[in-house]
Amino acid sequence: VSNPCDVMTYAFAKLSGLPENQILGSGTALDMARLRCRLSQHYGVSEKNIHAYVFGEHGDTSFVPWSRAFVAGATLDEFDKIVHEDQKDLQPLDREGSTVIAKKGATFYAVAVSVCRLCSLLLAASDTIVSVSTMLHGEYGVEDVCLSTMASIGPEGVKRIVRVPLTEEETEKLHASANALNDVIAQIDL
Repeated sequence: VSNPCDVMTYAFAKLSGLPENQILGSGTALDMARLRCRLSQHYGVSEKNIHAYVFGEHGDTSFVPWSRAFVAGATLDEFDKIVHEDQKDLQPLDREGSTVIAKKGATFYAVAVSVCRLCSLLLAASDTIVSVSTMLHGEYGVEDVCLSTMASIGPEGVKRIVRVPLTEEETEKLHASANALNDVIAQIDL
């Protein structure tokens, strides 16, 4: 476990000689867990009813594709209407990790829990969809960079990238995240 997560995942994919499906980084998995926890608290439902992900680099350009966030199969707007709640601004949920670091100085305990969860998912009998850093080969128009999108992982490693439709704005955010990572990768002699 090391940072910068996505760049280290990329370097390992390029240098290790292992098949790419066996290489993944924790990416935004912890951010996703925090997001689901906050949404669960916000809506007063189990985290099992929350489906929301964090895409992009493990860092400043990560983002929540809100168009893909659901509570019990309903979009957040739809669920707000179902439970007759006032719409609340959920955008601050994007930066949970920054808040933890500012208050505690680090996130290492949560990272350890997140990595243990990923290991258990890799050892599980069935595949699970989670946001992890993997090599992209044209998905969303992104090529030759590791960053987080939805991926199905299990005993064989990364089974596939689960490409869900994104809005134009979300796709632009994913490209911006990939470009930020490519700028760092360009400075490395691999």
